[in-house]
Amino acid sequence: MPTNRDLDRRGLLKVTGASLATVGLAAAGCGGDDGGSGGTNADGPATLRFAWWGGEPRAVKIKKAIALFEKKNPKIKIKPEFTDYQAFWEKFQTQASGGNPPDVFLNSVAFLAKYDKRGVLLDLKSQIDAGNLSLKNFRGGVESAGQVTGGKQVAVPVGANTMSLVIDKKAFAKAGVEPKFGWTWDEYFKTLQTIQDKLKISGDTGYAGIMYLYDLYLRQNGKAFFKDGKLGFTEDDLTQWWSDYYKRVKSGIVADPKKIEQVKPKSGLSAGLAAGEFTWDNFSVRYEGEGDSDYGLAPIPTTDGKDTGQYLGSLMLSISTKCKAQAQAAKFIDFMVHDPEVGKILGYDMGVLATTDQFDAYKPGEEADKAVAEANEGIAAYETAVDKAGVLGKITPHPSGADVVEAAFLRIAGDVANAKQKVPAAVKQFFSEAEAAFQG
Repeated sequence: MPTNRDLDRRGLLKVTGASLATVGLAAAGCGGDDGGSGGTNADGPATLRFAWWGGEPRAVKIKKAIALFEKKNPKIKIKPEFTDYQAFWEKFQTQASGGNPPDVFLNSVAFLAKYDKRGVLLDLKSQIDAGNLSLKNFRGGVESAGQVTGGKQVAVPVGANTMSLVIDKKAFAKAGVEPKFGWTWDEYFKTLQTIQDKLKISGDTGYAGIMYLYDLYLRQNGKAFFKDGKLGFTEDDLTQWWSDYYKRVKSGIVADPKKIEQVKPKSGLSAGLAAGEFTWDNFSVRYEGEGDSDYGLAPIPTTDGKDTGQYLGSLMLSISTKCKAQAQAAKFIDFMVHDPEVGKILGYDMGVLATTDQFDAYKPGEEADKAVAEANEGIAAYETAVDKAGVLGKITPHPSGADVVEAAFLRIAGDVANAKQKVPAAVKQFFSEAEAAFQG
């Protein structure tokens, strides 16, 4: 899965095609009284390097959580390392290649298979069996997001989110339209037309390159974006998706991508260019700070009037196979995802809190910033409603190269929207780049 609202999706994905940067390696790996095998003494002395990405507000919160952990576990010291998203993964690639990754680090589903394949990620089963790390009390089955093909657990969710439609509530009200659970894609696109007819703005900022949204659409139709280590759909499937999208851009019910580009880093939604935008629900806090309207979360459209294809995705924590104090590292992760006080400290910075221990402890309306408080209350209500609707399934494990595939999907969809490439050629290019990414 940053202080998510501060980051542009294209910027997030620039790293995926990057070569290894020339950056200095960090200090030597963790030490402890467990020896080189990882051991089982979770209370023994150790110093752990913990790395994450994000801005200064996230760093302040995580450092408070670290201080609380060290107070309760005085023999274990945590050395923090943080940077922005792109720099994090460039540095991590170099560290991993040099055999010196951080001991504990923030991770994402797009990178699990890649670094598991390279032997970087610790299989957490031994620490779970030893009682140092618990997979209990995770919401909506999100713990499965930390698994690679075969069910091996290589990461533990620290925050969870799901795809949503963020809407300009004033615009929808003026147009006389209301999204409801179970509405269909046909109803959604009719809604966009109504918004355009009545308000003279587009209904959607642009959806064709959002890999996770297309994954939901495919899941609604019995497929998935990834399956068995490769793409789970055909060229004909994608041709239909992108062709329909291009027609909607030309008709105006989906925003002109050139205008969307011009207002960046502001969103086309908060800039008033469109009335809705698909994104992860916890990203929605950004709109209250950027725009002048009122924003809310609406359900994902469906194919059959019921199944949205949704699941909880997450940011996660992993342990390096190079860590010499694996028991202490597992204890630290367990603390970060289960301790109620940590939940109160972190809030929704890395997504809606993944465990009920923390979700129930944190009150999202208590932030000093009223807009943020209201947005977080809306996010909590949305995830609760989605869970109660019974539509949540399990995320499909992403193969090695998924990060590169996601970047290609976004980029090539942009070429289609801007008429830089015709759909048939764009589809063939995407499938070719995806195949190369899987083999890389």
